[in-house]
Amino acid sequence: MVLRPEYLCTFLLTIAILSHVSQSLHFELKSGKSKCISEDIKSNAMTVGKYTVVNPNEPHPAPQSHKINIRVTSSQGNTYHHAEEVDSGQFSFTAVEGGEYSACFAAHDHKPDVTLSIDLEWGSGVHYKSLGSLAKKSKVEVMEFEVKALIETVNSIHDEMFYLRDREEEMQDLNRATNSKMAWLGLLSLFVCLGVAGMQFMHLKTFFEKKKVI
Repeated sequence: MVLRPEYLCTFLLTIAILSHVSQSLHFELKSGKSKCISEDIKSNAMTVGKYTVVNPNEPHPAPQSHKINIRVTSSQGNTYHHAEEVDSGQFSFTAVEGGEYSACFAAHDHKPDVTLSIDLEWGSGVHYKSLGSLAKKSKVEVMEFEVKALIETVNSIHDEMFYLRDREEEMQDLNRATNSKMAWLGLLSLFVCLGVAGMQFMHLKTFFEKKKVI
């Protein structure tokens, strides 16, 4: 594969923008409460996460009140990671089914109440290998490695585009089905209203005829 110099910069810039698939979060969690973070992951994609409860007594060990329970589950309810009474940890797995995955953190109830600060790094998709081993190799070998990494990224973006297209088609089918059901419900409501109005009219007509009003 040969990339012309005039296209190389544009290609690298596009890949750099599209290949950023990780997120770093910092949030607070009060004792006795829970909080869930969600990530949309496609099937067969590798995902890696690392979480840490900020130690307020650094460099001493974290107090017992700064321990959490964590569970990572898929939209189908399958558990991919579970830990209790920890102040840090990490998880990694390959998503079997595509969809929304949730990492739920729970803090034990303490008196007095405490607020925990949690750092979470969660990424999925393309993961580049370290380039440290290539530092002493020739420029040609380094460029070859980078080109292979770019090709891998392009393939991942290609798969992601098809995945998003499939999700869009599913949403369109759901919208069409919902609109059809709403249309039938509207017609049914109209017929019910007309029927009730007709019954009321007949009842009032009979009532006034008995009273000899009409």
